[in-house]
Amino acid sequence: MNSKDKALKYFSEGLHCSQSVLAAFADECGISEEMAFKLGSCFGSGMRKGNVCGACTGALMVLGLLFGEEHSGVPEERQRSNKINDMMLDRFKQTYGTFICNELLGCDMSTPEGVQYARSKGLFKEFCPKMVAGAVDILEDIIEEMKTDGIDNN
Repeated sequence: MNSKDKALKYFSEGLHCSQSVLAAFADECGISEEMAFKLGSCFGSGMRKGNVCGACTGALMVLGLLFGEEHSGVPEERQRSNKINDMMLDRFKQTYGTFICNELLGCDMSTPEGVQYARSKGLFKEFCPKMVAGAVDILEDIIEEMKTDGIDNN
């Protein structure tokens, strides 16, 4: 099963978008699925406040684990982390118009009414899986680019 299929499977089983994306890459990141589930558990629905889409956040966690800073005070590592962060969010925004959950869903995920609206419109079943799949596609492209540029996993 490829990473996108894994992420969509996890999401269909009720995991948050953030957990689903991160867990799909758990092996590659050197963590267990359980650790990925725990680490990603507070980032779904834009950290439950409609901020950055959890699928993007999960992807950023993967990129951080694969290519992020390992040492304090190493400017090249900070620059690399900043670069991959910008690549992920910029590409997601370019593809979907925004990376903000509330804007993607058209409701305020920080309120019970917003969550109810998203449920009643089937957004978690119809729209969010597209964001999970899209985040995985962008993430895989960035991973491949980093490796092509000779930047291997930490």
